[in-house]
Amino acid sequence: MASEPLPTPSRPAAAPAARAQRIGRAVLAAALTVAGIWVLHAFLAALVWAGIFAIALWPLYRRLVAATAGRGARVALPFALTAVIGLVFVVPVAFTALELARAAHVAIGFVNEARHTGIAVPAWIPRLPVVGQTLAGWWHANLSDPENASELLGRINALLATAARHYGGEILHRLVLFVFILLTLFFLFRDGAALGRQLLTLSHKALGPRGEHLGQQIIMAVHGTVNGLVLVGLGEGIVLGVVYVLVGLPYPVPVAALTGVLAVIPFGAPVVFGAAALYLLSQVQIAAAAIVLGAGFFVTFTADHFVRPVLIGGATRLPFLLVLLGILGGLETLGLLGLFVGPAIMAALVSLWREWTGPPAGPPHRDPARHA
Repeated sequence: MASEPLPTPSRPAAAPAARAQRIGRAVLAAALTVAGIWVLHAFLAALVWAGIFAIALWPLYRRLVAATAGRGARVALPFALTAVIGLVFVVPVAFTALELARAAHVAIGFVNEARHTGIAVPAWIPRLPVVGQTLAGWWHANLSDPENASELLGRINALLATAARHYGGEILHRLVLFVFILLTLFFLFRDGAALGRQLLTLSHKALGPRGEHLGQQIIMAVHGTVNGLVLVGLGEGIVLGVVYVLVGLPYPVPVAALTGVLAVIPFGAPVVFGAAALYLLSQVQIAAAAIVLGAGFFVTFTADHFVRPVLIGGATRLPFLLVLLGILGGLETLGLLGLFVGPAIMAALVSLWREWTGPPAGPPHRDPARHA
């Protein structure tokens, strides 16, 4: 007896089944996404950093690919650019570590000697205005007396040893994350074009035609933030480094490098040039201290109020207040990573706001001559 064919479900009966399948796929996708985030949560910051580097350097990478006619685009070019980025970060850190090791050796010898002989009050401390005599009295009572100095410096040594053990583990953890960032960056350079096409397809399916515009706003915000924070910060370090050389500040190059690094963080540069001015003031170089303070505030005021808002907000038409809130809020919430993520989130929110509050888009324009 021949088996009878199964009845084809009617359209009204198939519709609930298709809806249930869509809901099931959405629930499964959400569950897998949450599981993936949970598995990778320790490396999410490294992944975001790699994405920021890839977005910021992608135009340079494409120029390199075009200049070499695509030769080595699978391995050589991504590896070379990733290695250069690694060296840009590793060389200054290694140089700083060597200098700190040398300074620590000298400091340890100085502390051991001071615990037996005490530390004489420097001649410039009593000359400080207002607090000079008070500070000199405290120094004489606590550091000039060998017994008191030995007790105080012993407590300081114990605290430094505890901090060294703690931060040693943190440095090792950061080093592992940095290696992971470079590894991820290599693959982003190598497969970035294919990944971009996949993300574009995903945005069309999930968000429609507006998804591409939203992604462009985020990318432009990252580009503007990198230019506005990193490049402008390095520029501040170079300009103030020239000032340090002119006024005769000791070790002007390391101080200028520290100024450029901290200038990436809002209100970070004044800490360095303020400390430099205080040092010059302690050496009774009042004119040099005034020049460093005046030049520092002028450079940072110009950069923070004119250059950075144009570079960061100009690309995405972000108001200055939202640029500042994105930077400071991101820094408060996510640390250094938030400097770049905060403006990108603000750009996405402003893009959605303008889309939802703007006039409704009309039907696409059809050219009669083209479709005749």
